Amino acid sequence: MKLLKRFWKRLSTPSKAAAGVVLFMGFIGGLLFWGAFNTGMEATNTEQFCSSCHEPIVKEIRETIHYSNRSGVRAICSDCHVPHNWTDKIVRKVQASKELAFHFIGTIDTEEKFKARRGHLAHREWQRMKENNSQECRNCHQFDYMDFSEQGPRAVSQHSTALAGGEKTCVDCHKGIAHKLPDMSDVAGWQ
Repeated sequence: MKLLKRFWKRLSTPSKAAAGVVLFMGFIGGLLFWGAFNTGMEATNTEQFCSSCHEPIVKEIRETIHYSNRSGVRAICSDCHVPHNWTDKIVRKVQASKELAFHFIGTIDTEEKFKARRGHLAHREWQRMKENNSQECRNCHQFDYMDFSEQGPRAVSQHSTALAGGEKTCVDCHKGIAHKLPDMSDVAGWQ
């Protein structure tokens, strides 16, 4: 019993050196975890990572103005499909982990299976973008800085009424801007 009391007293009152070592190891462990976590987050934001499952989609974007244009500014998958602020990015990465699971269990592991599910996947992504007010679009395209004199009459009309009034968001009108529109005939809830 005395041995147990002595052991507990020693644990409950560690030396300053022991406490310092534990704090230092915790700090180093935290740095290593954060570095590995951040490296993983950045690795999953690359075009190479996305194309490992979505090669047909990545090929499509290479044919659009978002990939090659006169200004040299290029958007990659994560620019449009991963929120830029940290908390929303973490939420999206957790959601995407479910998508990775579906790829690995064989739901969308071939181009044919992916094409068969593409309408459903697109609808879900459009819904997500509508719910967040097309935030990923607005990271680059800011409404306040649009030059209406450079737009066609139809775009000016739409941007100055529905978009400015908050009735619509970017994805309502620009669904096919970077990808070919999928066949939506078998998607429930599609209007």
